[in-house]
Amino acid sequence: MQRFVSTRRLTAFAAAAVLAAVLGGCTGGGFQGFDLGMSQPPPPPQEPAVEPEIPGSIRPDELVGRWGLASYHKADDRVRTENAARGQCKQPYVIGRGNSGGVIMHLADEATPQELRIKGSRSGKNYIGPAGPPGGEKDREIVSFDGRVLITRFIDKDADGRYGTMVYVRCGPRA
Repeated sequence: MQRFVSTRRLTAFAAAAVLAAVLGGCTGGGFQGFDLGMSQPPPPPQEPAVEPEIPGSIRPDELVGRWGLASYHKADDRVRTENAARGQCKQPYVIGRGNSGGVIMHLADEATPQELRIKGSRSGKNYIGPAGPPGGEKDREIVSFDGRVLITRFIDKDADGRYGTMVYVRCGPRA
């Protein structure tokens, strides 16, 4: 009777070992196939790729020069604001040429102008802002530009709310 019990234990042990090997082989080895509530969480979802900085369709030298500047908050005021900007040519806003191929302009809430880049995007929009992906919080979108009138809006909602849509009207011939 003793011999029968130990053979039975040996058979059960062998069956358990075979079962463990088979189940372990299904998941690449070890005991990873057994989920005892200790499985690792799935990896976090990948962040969308940041859009690379690409050159804009507007060249910086097209913006260099003297501009009358005004702004509006309601689209109905655009024509009136363009006329008001023309009247500002007595005290123009100057967009300068940067040393690194950009333009010298002010960022929102900055007293000192600095070199900013003209950045394009896959969507075809152009932005003016510091180095980095297009459409960043410190950027402004170029809403329209025809060589004589430049219209921009700030990406940052707070700055956009305070300053509105900016209208630049070229003073005199292009630089």
